[in-house]
Amino acid sequence: MTAKATPLAELATIVRSKNAGPFRLTFDIMLPDVKTFERVRRSAVLTRENVAKLLGIAPGNVTSIFELEAARAFKVTIKRPRGQCDIGESDVYGAQQHVPFMGLLIPADA
Repeated sequence: MTAKATPLAELATIVRSKNAGPFRLTFDIMLPDVKTFERVRRSAVLTRENVAKLLGIAPGNVTSIFELEAARAFKVTIKRPRGQCDIGESDVYGAQQHVPFMGLLIPADA
């Protein structure tokens, strides 16, 4: 029997989004322990292409993805679809954009 994948929301201590200036959003994914951090790292699901697909943006709009091993965290930064406070912009603080990451499946065998 193969173990199933787990949604990131069930593994992470914190999944959040916030402003990274008026033209960027950043996503923080914090894991509870080294074992879980390594599972997410080994899964290699946090790639530019996967993040772009997850958020419905072009891969070139993913400006950085990096690991913070000491904090057991990952940080993803993207270009905002609209500048902060632009007409039509619906999340001034960038605090509502993290939800797609919560359903990201992390393989059990990673």
